[in-house]
Amino acid sequence: MIEIVPYNPGWPDEFRQLAGVLRQGLGGLALRIDHIGSTSVPGLPAKDVIDIQVTVAALNDRIVAAMNRVSYTIRVGYDRDHHPPHFTGPDQEWAKLLFKPPEGQRRTNTHVRVQGRANQRFPLLFRDYLRAHPPSAEAYAELKRRLAQNLADLDRYTDTKDPVVDLIMFAAEEWAAATQWKPGPSDS
Repeated sequence: MIEIVPYNPGWPDEFRQLAGVLRQGLGGLALRIDHIGSTSVPGLPAKDVIDIQVTVAALNDRIVAAMNRVSYTIRVGYDRDHHPPHFTGPDQEWAKLLFKPPEGQRRTNTHVRVQGRANQRFPLLFRDYLRAHPPSAEAYAELKRRLAQNLADLDRYTDTKDPVVDLIMFAAEEWAAATQWKPGPSDS
């Protein structure tokens, strides 16, 4: 069962604690560590899972080894992100590594993406757009609640939600162009 819970004002602090462990374990391999996803948008209901994006220069064995040293393990079969229909660049722009948290740690999804690639920019813009546009965030929350009520399977939930995220991103891209949006400083 998928459960969407009310926004928890403690999520940013939980992210900072988790990011501190990752920062220690990855050192200079992590170019930035950001709180992404619904838990990073104040007031937005979400699954109680902290999404973290670690930005790196390259996806390689050094990253995997560093993540393993802090007890994160790779999620096999999750090596790329959803490819939006309007994107015309190479598929490599959507490559990533996804890690499970250490045993006993709160639920997280830790995405490792390459700096400057489309999938590294995408969640930062999505987050910032929803932060700046509360009505869009509220509509997105309602969609997630309805999907959670009607779809028990997480893969079906995600597959159904992805095209809506694409629609929001069309507006976010226009907003980014109009405001000359750039990712701010890292969250950690």
